[in-house]
Amino acid sequence: MNLTNNTFFSKEFLKSLFFIQNKWHQHGVLIHTLRVTYNILKAGDFKFFAAGLLHDIGKPFCAYKKDAEDMEFGEYSFSDHEEKSYQIIKNWFFISDYTKQIVRYHYLIRDLIKSKEEDLPRYESKKKIWDTLNSDIKKDLEKFLLYDDLGKGKKRR
Repeated sequence: MNLTNNTFFSKEFLKSLFFIQNKWHQHGVLIHTLRVTYNILKAGDFKFFAAGLLHDIGKPFCAYKKDAEDMEFGEYSFSDHEEKSYQIIKNWFFISDYTKQIVRYHYLIRDLIKSKEEDLPRYESKKKIWDTLNSDIKKDLEKFLLYDDLGKGKKRR
Protein backbone atom coordinates (compact mmCIF):
# COMPACT_ATOMS: atom_id res chain seq x y z
CA MET A 1 0.00 0.00 0.00
CA ASN A 2 1.30 3.45 -0.89
CA LEU A 3 1.78 5.54 2.23
CA THR A 4 2.21 8.88 0.45
CA ASN A 5 0.25 11.62 2.19
CA ASN A 6 0.64 14.84 0.22
CA THR A 7 -0.55 18.11 1.71
CA PHE A 8 -3.01 20.51 0.07
CA PHE A 9 -0.24 22.77 -1.15
CA SER A 10 2.30 20.18 -2.24
CA LYS A 11 3.32 20.12 -5.89
CA GLU A 12 2.00 16.57 -6.33
CA PHE A 13 -1.39 17.43 -4.83
CA LEU A 14 -1.96 20.55 -6.93
CA LYS A 15 -0.57 19.20 -10.22
CA SER A 16 -2.61 15.98 -10.02
CA LEU A 17 -5.76 17.83 -8.96
CA PHE A 18 -5.70 20.48 -11.68
CA PHE A 19 -3.43 19.37 -14.50
CA ILE A 20 -2.17 15.82 -14.96
CA GLN A 21 -2.66 12.30 -13.73
CA ASN A 22 -1.22 9.61 -16.00
CA LYS A 23 -1.45 8.08 -19.46
CA TRP A 24 -4.96 6.78 -18.79
CA HIS A 25 -6.45 10.18 -17.93
CA GLN A 26 -6.68 13.17 -20.22
CA HIS A 27 -7.30 15.60 -17.33
CA GLY A 28 -6.43 16.20 -13.70
CA VAL A 29 -8.53 14.69 -10.90
CA LEU A 30 -10.95 17.62 -10.69
CA ILE A 31 -11.98 17.61 -14.35
CA HIS A 32 -12.04 13.81 -14.41
CA THR A 33 -14.40 13.84 -11.41
CA LEU A 34 -16.68 16.38 -13.07
CA ARG A 35 -16.73 14.31 -16.28
CA VAL A 36 -17.62 11.14 -14.35
CA THR A 37 -20.41 12.96 -12.52
CA TYR A 38 -21.68 14.54 -15.75
CA ASN A 39 -21.97 11.11 -17.40
CA ILE A 40 -23.80 9.73 -14.36
CA LEU A 41 -26.30 12.60 -14.48
CA LYS A 42 -26.66 12.38 -18.25
CA ALA A 43 -27.56 8.68 -17.91
CA GLY A 44 -29.99 9.45 -15.08
CA ASP A 45 -28.17 6.98 -12.82
CA PHE A 46 -28.60 9.14 -9.73
CA LYS A 47 -27.66 6.45 -7.20
CA PHE A 48 -24.02 6.97 -8.33
CA PHE A 49 -24.08 10.77 -8.03
CA ALA A 50 -22.31 11.09 -4.66
CA ALA A 51 -19.86 8.32 -5.52
CA GLY A 52 -19.05 10.12 -8.77
CA LEU A 53 -18.14 13.25 -6.84
CA LEU A 54 -16.19 11.45 -4.11
CA HIS A 55 -14.58 8.40 -5.71
CA ASP A 56 -11.20 10.07 -6.28
CA ILE A 57 -11.21 12.56 -3.40
CA GLY A 58 -8.13 10.84 -1.95
CA LYS A 59 -6.16 10.72 -5.20
CA PRO A 60 -4.20 13.98 -4.88
CA PHE A 61 -3.10 12.92 -1.39
CA CYS A 62 -1.66 9.70 -2.89
CA ALA A 63 0.01 11.09 -6.03
CA TYR A 64 3.61 9.97 -6.39
CA LYS A 65 6.16 9.13 -9.06
CA LYS A 66 6.38 5.35 -9.06
CA ASP A 67 8.89 4.56 -11.79
CA ALA A 68 11.02 5.85 -14.66
CA GLU A 69 7.95 6.15 -16.93
CA ASP A 70 6.25 8.47 -14.41
CA MET A 71 9.42 10.54 -14.23
CA GLU A 72 9.90 10.64 -18.00
CA PHE A 73 6.35 11.78 -18.75
CA GLY A 74 5.81 13.90 -15.61
CA GLU A 75 2.92 11.69 -14.53
CA TYR A 76 1.73 10.19 -11.28
CA SER A 77 0.75 6.86 -9.81
CA PHE A 78 -2.06 6.60 -7.26
CA SER A 79 -1.75 3.21 -5.56
CA ASP A 80 -4.65 2.45 -3.24
CA HIS A 81 -6.26 5.85 -3.84
CA GLU A 82 -9.70 4.30 -3.42
CA GLU A 83 -8.88 3.30 0.16
CA LYS A 84 -7.61 6.82 0.87
CA SER A 85 -10.84 8.22 -0.59
CA TYR A 86 -12.86 5.89 1.63
CA GLN A 87 -10.83 6.83 4.72
CA ILE A 88 -11.66 10.49 4.11
CA ILE A 89 -15.44 9.92 3.87
CA LYS A 90 -16.02 6.87 6.08
CA ASN A 91 -17.26 8.91 9.08
CA TRP A 92 -19.34 11.40 7.11
CA PHE A 93 -22.85 10.76 8.45
CA PHE A 94 -24.51 12.33 5.41
CA ILE A 95 -22.99 9.81 2.98
CA SER A 96 -24.74 6.45 2.63
CA ASP A 97 -23.00 3.16 3.30
CA TYR A 98 -23.77 2.23 -0.31
CA THR A 99 -21.85 5.25 -1.61
CA LYS A 100 -18.98 4.50 0.76
CA GLN A 101 -18.78 0.97 -0.66
CA ILE A 102 -18.75 2.21 -4.25
CA VAL A 103 -15.99 4.70 -3.39
CA ARG A 104 -13.95 2.12 -1.47
CA TYR A 105 -14.14 -0.59 -4.13
CA HIS A 106 -14.51 1.38 -7.38
CA TYR A 107 -11.08 0.27 -8.60
CA LEU A 108 -11.31 -3.32 -7.34
CA ILE A 109 -12.26 -4.90 -10.68
CA ARG A 110 -9.38 -3.24 -12.50
CA ASP A 111 -7.03 -4.04 -9.60
CA LEU A 112 -7.98 -7.72 -9.80
CA ILE A 113 -7.22 -7.87 -13.51
CA LYS A 114 -3.93 -6.02 -13.21
CA SER A 115 -2.64 -7.77 -10.09
CA LYS A 116 -3.48 -11.24 -11.44
CA GLU A 117 -0.84 -10.60 -14.12
CA GLU A 118 1.71 -8.68 -12.05
CA ASP A 119 1.34 -9.34 -8.31
CA LEU A 120 -0.27 -12.59 -7.19
CA PRO A 121 -0.20 -11.85 -3.42
CA ARG A 122 -2.04 -8.57 -4.08
CA TYR A 123 -4.46 -10.42 -6.33
CA GLU A 124 -5.22 -12.93 -3.58
CA SER A 125 -5.94 -10.18 -1.04
CA LYS A 126 -8.16 -8.29 -3.50
CA LYS A 127 -9.95 -11.50 -4.50
CA LYS A 128 -10.84 -12.12 -0.85
CA ILE A 129 -12.46 -8.68 -0.73
CA TRP A 130 -14.34 -9.32 -4.01
CA ASP A 131 -15.64 -12.62 -2.67
CA THR A 132 -17.20 -10.88 0.36
CA LEU A 133 -19.28 -8.51 -1.78
CA ASN A 134 -22.87 -9.32 -2.73
CA SER A 135 -23.88 -9.70 -6.36
CA ASP A 136 -25.77 -6.37 -6.45
CA ILE A 137 -22.75 -4.32 -5.39
CA LYS A 138 -20.56 -6.27 -7.84
CA LYS A 139 -22.92 -5.34 -10.70
CA ASP A 140 -22.95 -1.72 -9.56
CA LEU A 141 -19.14 -1.64 -9.38
CA GLU A 142 -19.02 -2.91 -12.97
CA LYS A 143 -21.42 -0.17 -14.03
CA PHE A 144 -19.58 2.54 -12.09
CA LEU A 145 -16.33 1.49 -13.76
CA LEU A 146 -17.92 2.40 -17.10
CA TYR A 147 -18.68 5.92 -15.84
CA ASP A 148 -15.14 6.19 -14.49
CA ASP A 149 -13.78 5.23 -17.91
CA LEU A 150 -16.02 7.80 -19.63
CA GLY A 151 -14.51 10.44 -17.36
CA LYS A 152 -10.98 9.72 -18.52
CA GLY A 153 -11.28 11.22 -21.99
CA LYS A 154 -8.90 10.16 -24.72
CA LYS A 155 -5.62 8.45 -23.96
CA ARG A 156 -2.69 10.76 -24.46
CA ARG A 157 -0.21 8.14 -25.66
